[in-house]
Amino acid sequence: AGGWSPLSSDRYQWLEVDLGRRTQITAVATQGRYGSSDWLTAYLLMFSDTGHNWRQHRQEDSLGAFPGNSNADTVVQYKLEQPVIARYLRLIPLDWNPTGRIGLRLEIYGCRYTSDVANFDGSSSLVYWLNMRPSQTATEVISLKFKTLRNSGTLLHAEGQRDHSLALVLEKGRLLLHLQKGMSPSSGSQHLVSLGSLLDDQHWHHVKLERLSDHLNFTVDKNTQQVHVPAELSQWDIHQLSLGAAQIHGHQKPVLSNNNFHGCLENLLYNGLNLISLAKQNNNEVTMAGNVTFSCAEPVSVAVTFTDSHSFLQLPGVTTLSSAVVSVALQFRTWNKAGLLLTFDLPQQEGVVWLYLSESRLRLQIHKDGRAVLELSAGSGLNDGQWHSVELKSRQDRLTVTVDKDEDAAAHSSISLPGNTESHLFFGGCPAEASSQECRSPFMAFQGCMRLLTLNSQPVDLIKVQQRLLGNYSHLQIDMCGIIDRCSPSHCEHGGRCTQSWSTFHCNCSNSGYRGATCHSSIHEQSCEAYKHKGNTSGHYYIDVDGSGPIKPQLIYCNMTEDRTWMVIQHNNTERTRVPSSPEEKQHSAHFDYSSTEEQLSAIISQSEHCEQELSYHCRKSRLLNTPDGSPFSWWVGGPGPGQVQTHWAGAQPGSQQCACVLHSSCLDPHHYCNCDADQDRWTNDSGLLTHKETLPVRSLVLGDIQQPGSEAAYRVGPLRCHGDKNFWNAAFFDKETSYLHFPTFHGELSADISFLFKTTASSGVFLENLGIKDFIRIELSSSTEVLFSFDVGNGVLEVRVETGVPLNDNRWHSVRAERNVKEASLRVDEFPAAKHEAPADGHIHLQLNSQLFIGGTASRQKGFLGCIRALQLNGVTLDLEERAKITPGVGPGCPGHCGSYGALCQNHGRCVEKSSGFYCDCSQSAYVGAFCHQEVSATFKSDTSIGYIFKKPNELSRYGSASPSSIHADTTLKEENVSLSFRTNQSPALLLYVNSFYTQYLTLLINKHDELEVRYKLHTSRDVEVLGSRIRNLADGRLHTVNIKRVEDAVSIQIDQNAREDFNLTSDIEFSDVKSLVLGQALDSDELDVDLASLGFAGCLSAVRFNSVSPLKAALLHPDSHVIISGSLAQSGCSSSSPANPHAAETTHSLSDQPGSVSPGQPLVNAIRSDSALIGGDQFNIIKGPYHPFCMFEPNIFNFHTRNITD
Repeated sequence: AGGWSPLSSDRYQWLEVDLGRRTQITAVATQGRYGSSDWLTAYLLMFSDTGHNWRQHRQEDSLGAFPGNSNADTVVQYKLEQPVIARYLRLIPLDWNPTGRIGLRLEIYGCRYTSDVANFDGSSSLVYWLNMRPSQTATEVISLKFKTLRNSGTLLHAEGQRDHSLALVLEKGRLLLHLQKGMSPSSGSQHLVSLGSLLDDQHWHHVKLERLSDHLNFTVDKNTQQVHVPAELSQWDIHQLSLGAAQIHGHQKPVLSNNNFHGCLENLLYNGLNLISLAKQNNNEVTMAGNVTFSCAEPVSVAVTFTDSHSFLQLPGVTTLSSAVVSVALQFRTWNKAGLLLTFDLPQQEGVVWLYLSESRLRLQIHKDGRAVLELSAGSGLNDGQWHSVELKSRQDRLTVTVDKDEDAAAHSSISLPGNTESHLFFGGCPAEASSQECRSPFMAFQGCMRLLTLNSQPVDLIKVQQRLLGNYSHLQIDMCGIIDRCSPSHCEHGGRCTQSWSTFHCNCSNSGYRGATCHSSIHEQSCEAYKHKGNTSGHYYIDVDGSGPIKPQLIYCNMTEDRTWMVIQHNNTERTRVPSSPEEKQHSAHFDYSSTEEQLSAIISQSEHCEQELSYHCRKSRLLNTPDGSPFSWWVGGPGPGQVQTHWAGAQPGSQQCACVLHSSCLDPHHYCNCDADQDRWTNDSGLLTHKETLPVRSLVLGDIQQPGSEAAYRVGPLRCHGDKNFWNAAFFDKETSYLHFPTFHGELSADISFLFKTTASSGVFLENLGIKDFIRIELSSSTEVLFSFDVGNGVLEVRVETGVPLNDNRWHSVRAERNVKEASLRVDEFPAAKHEAPADGHIHLQLNSQLFIGGTASRQKGFLGCIRALQLNGVTLDLEERAKITPGVGPGCPGHCGSYGALCQNHGRCVEKSSGFYCDCSQSAYVGAFCHQEVSATFKSDTSIGYIFKKPNELSRYGSASPSSIHADTTLKEENVSLSFRTNQSPALLLYVNSFYTQYLTLLINKHDELEVRYKLHTSRDVEVLGSRIRNLADGRLHTVNIKRVEDAVSIQIDQNAREDFNLTSDIEFSDVKSLVLGQALDSDELDVDLASLGFAGCLSAVRFNSVSPLKAALLHPDSHVIISGSLAQSGCSSSSPANPHAAETTHSLSDQPGSVSPGQPLVNAIRSDSALIGGDQFNIIKGPYHPFCMFEPNIFNFHTRNITD
């Protein structure tokens, strides 16, 4: 015949091979039927030990179909990744040559398999006394195979010294490993780990338990989990192994479960010693209890699998001779919350019965005349994958539905079913071609397994159904349960919770900090730098330093200043701490626990350009390092891991045993290298910053010289502060289409995420490509408005596209993030909606690559990318493009030009300034401060408050050198002005702003008695003042108002808040000549203004005052110099908030003592560097002097003074 070819070519045919005994099968080969057009193009493989209870062989744990032949002659061989042990093999055709029939020649490859088996009947056990132990080894290994139909039972427990034992227990089809401490009733059991699922399927499962020095490797089938064990097991010797019994030999306390094991064990090995073989030989080290046999009893339990929405099983109706009792019973297991279990008609009553699952509960409905006459429910949580029994029983005037034989929870009704019905019973669903009268179901079809079907207590022979001798069926797999646990092992990452249905799984990523189909991608940025470049300001943020990697997100304070972005990591004691003096205590030690884990700290320090930590010691008769030649009295421990002892102090070089004063030649005693080592009876200090990253963070501190009479000391270890994200700015520039960078093969078999930024003027080019034998992954700019992510894992090429509709080749930075996992592929470009593509339900899932990873081009050197790629990360790991670019022709390290993309972040006249790595906002010509010139500078005025700003003349520039931010030179003759400010007041009239010149010209901005804004110009000495009045009223209402005034020659415009702009024209001269000064508030010294107007003053809040490029309020509060005159009461506050605030202080969290200073006999303020002056109220600023003590506190924030001579 030239091969096998069944009479009918359909999917219900199979070829079964009996190998005569259990055999280790390693490969199968197929070929078409000789001399024909008959061959298979796809097939399934089933294996069995008994010819029943078949198990489908799957590739990669998901793909069930095997590729077949493309002609009748070529042999196609498939090597099994893991050999299969079985006696029977069944091949089921799925598809075949459409112009031919099913045809097959089959060859099976394998070798003989031998084993030792023990059968336990639920009341038997074996105990091994391991007095004659094998030779001692560094590890202990227990391995075995088991099979069972019961979902619970104790497989083994291994007892060691002090009656400690490890128990391996089957609970609900999962294997649990427990540590049992002692045998007394009060002793506890510690759950170590659980692994596996659906292990009660009567198939062999492999278990291995390997004890190493400090952990266990626990393996179930293909999955291994490492478990750290308690210290008492680190040197643990097993002296007894018990198999099959729930109670430890000689004791009455169950280890965990009261159930003994019922099933078979095979090849039980302890350190290579075959223990079942010892039992078969009646070895005296083995004690046997109950009926243990050495062959595996194989109960036949025929299951049927309902695979999809078209599955159904049709059986003849129930006939009861006595008409007394009607019963239908079955067992099922499923992951679905809903599905039809059984339906049949009641022709005599013109009704229908539905038994179905809904919301994981069992429900029964009887419908007549289109309405429900009976509804019952029982059970809960029935979609847990476990076998559940259901019985529907009708007798006389009583109908009962029972779940899992729980009579107490059964549902009852007085309505009964007729004893005889000729209607067919439909299990799982209805035939697609069935008439509405024969099978009607409004419910979803059942997907899952059923077994032990009985009608009136008579079992249904499902093998007859399979042979078409009984009933009818479609889309069923008979004599097997094809349920798969898609959550074991879970593909949900980072603690995502896995739930599943019959055909798929879902990851709940809530509260995990990650997102995506498998909770793979972090929702947080990887540094404060990344947050800043999304426009965020100082505050606490979650930082995920390795993105999709294993390190968890952490809450960190990001201090975003104008030129730097600091990550601030706190520990348990950042305050200045007094050292208790005690003659008995020779040393004082302090340990610092950080808010971040060791992995987080290490990653932050590694990726930062600069890190620092304040370390200060304040002393009186308490020496520090005992310089120059003695052994150090004090030291600190810092660096990665446990850290290393450091004997240098802040500001000095590691290993130098010196303090910072040596570098400044300012030590109190030149014979010593630290101020405190002078051992003087007065307060002094050694303070500074530790900046060598390899010594950070400070983990502990030991202070030694504290027992002298009169010794006093205090220390402070500040928070760890780091700035500069090396990963975020790591970039390369590709200037040739044939240039590229190459890196080692990317390994992202099950989960792969790729993120980067690019900018280009080209319309296309490949960003990234990695090839395998057949698989590949590629991301490219396919057009000026489209990014394409394509890959192949064996299911054919899959493409995900994002069409932006706007040009991406505009030489601005654009972000790309691509992710591929076992569920879906996604692509996001900038903030455009992400494109997604679901993966095939039962396709290949492993991405197998083997070539080099190409960046900026391809192996063929075609379609290369022209432009910049930055911050390229694969699965959370940054590729160092800059280092590789330094040695690669056609590629340059770094990529300038960031202001084109980020310049818009600089607000309120802030100027974007390029840096080698990034940019910063220069706020010198803005009335605002902050990382983006976004924070208002404001103050509360009283009616007598006055701020005067004197403009520099051109001839003053040479004397003062370059201007400071507060002393900006303005043209002294103006043809235009731009004035802006915000205010809040209840006063009217009130004088807001006054600008005058050396020629009695002036400009005033005031609120008149009608609560309206007036702008008064006097630009000609012989003409009257010109008053420009706004029509906007109620400006003295206590609310914040913003005013913008612009003059260009004679044209003046005024805009208040969001109201329409008001335009005016002046009739006087258009030049404001030789501007002299600007006054905010009261202008008593003005000769040009009326006395009443000059004395008005202003009571309220002023903010963001700007006159052309000058910000007088900002200069007065933050940069006072000889051009600022302050009179009266002035308090820095926040106009936009109800309570006073200090926006500048919010910019920086570190104290002024971050700066090392020379030691003086004077007393500096606490948390401040040494100072020779303080700003205190009075006519003059006087120097404060006195004894130094580190525990004084002085924090002024209200200024009351009047002076005209403020010196630097």
